[in-house]
Amino acid sequence: MTINQVMFVLFSVMIIVFSVLTVTSRRILRAAVYLLFVLVSTAGLYFMLNFQFLAAVQLTLYAGGIVVLIIFSILLTSHISQKFEPVGWKKSLFSALAAMAGAIITIITILDFKFSATAEAAREIDMRLIGKSLLSVEYDGYVLPFEVISILLIAAMVAAIVIAKKGGPKKTETQTL
Repeated sequence: MTINQVMFVLFSVMIIVFSVLTVTSRRILRAAVYLLFVLVSTAGLYFMLNFQFLAAVQLTLYAGGIVVLIIFSILLTSHISQKFEPVGWKKSLFSALAAMAGAIITIITILDFKFSATAEAAREIDMRLIGKSLLSVEYDGYVLPFEVISILLIAAMVAAIVIAKKGGPKKTETQTL
């Protein structure tokens, strides 16, 4: 077994194990840390595939940004030791069935797809073209999706803080008079 195969198996096992731990953990801070491990392992797979730009985006945006925001929101709302209630057997059964159905559909789709090698030479990476595409508002531009996602993330973070907050604002004696 080559080192690439060993690293692939290692990253794959880490992604599967930490994904399961993320959704089954009853402690919210541990779930966020497990999610961080999943995202970093995914970036490792991207590096193995020579997708350095995608791996860097994965590390900076997802692992570096979103997980840090999640952990800060947990710490800000003082729910660091909160435990989720145990999941009933009905929810566990239906969740397992949904996961198995998704896995079966994914495997069938992958096996039915006819992968073919291309004779086309690899394109030269042009950083100016990537930069112009990221900053463009034209047909192939990505400014609008980035802005929509940023507004969505801000709304989700505000909603998470509002929901996680303990009760309403506390009234002081001066407010009640």
